[in-house]
Amino acid sequence: MKIKIMIGLLLSVVFLVGCSNELTFEEFFHQEMKRMYKDANNFSYNLVHTELNAVHENDAIAVFKEHNSQGEQIFIAYFEKMENRWEWKQTRGAEWDTPHKWSAMNEIPYIYSGAISETDIKEIYAGNEKAKIIDVEGNKKYWYAISPFKEVQVKFVRNDGTEEIVESIDEEMLKDWGK
Repeated sequence: MKIKIMIGLLLSVVFLVGCSNELTFEEFFHQEMKRMYKDANNFSYNLVHTELNAVHENDAIAVFKEHNSQGEQIFIAYFEKMENRWEWKQTRGAEWDTPHKWSAMNEIPYIYSGAISETDIKEIYAGNEKAKIIDVEGNKKYWYAISPFKEVQVKFVRNDGTEEIVESIDEEMLKDWGK
């Protein structure tokens, strides 16, 4: 009798585990991208980087490139897992070689990020938080830093040790942008 109960219990556990189809973060991300852009023409994307438990347990960051009607863009998105389901919370985008040097998410968590193609930048800080710098391809890199503060200074540290406070918009480049 005990053996039958044990076998029944074991089969029940195996059945429940087999029925569980909770998506991994990457599976969820790809499923959402396909759902959001199912009718888009000339669209493709590439997941470049993920970080699980980035701010707290059961959250994630994804960095991904898109090729769309506006050309190549790179994005960072923040996700949280609620009741065993991933939820897409906020997103910021960037392009290389534009007047916009960086941007920040305006809701908690404050994630500062930007695209760079300069080869002499060795570190980036958003306030006191050191950014993660991700090699995307060639000279193209993407960086992000998570800060508890809504407004911080962004600083690039170059290979020669010089430090540069960087505004979100390069005013000089903006003047030439429309020409």
